Amino acid sequence: MSDAVESLVHDMVAWVAQADRPYAEVMEAWRTSCPRLTVWEDATERGLVERVRAGHEALVRVTPAGRALLMRRA
Repeated sequence: MSDAVESLVHDMVAWVAQADRPYAEVMEAWRTSCPRLTVWEDATERGLVERVRAGHEALVRVTPAGRALLMRRA
């Protein structure tokens, strides 16, 4: 993974760590059609964030692996 994408993945995980985010908000902010900027895909494939249901809403939250990433980079 390139350094640029790695930094963006870290930024996304840090942003989601502030509070669980609605899935639609995360997709609007972080999803891209550019094959070189796969931030959402990389973060989910690495298990750093996960999509969960909260009632009728889909949320994105940080996983323990995501929190560990933030601690290592703090």
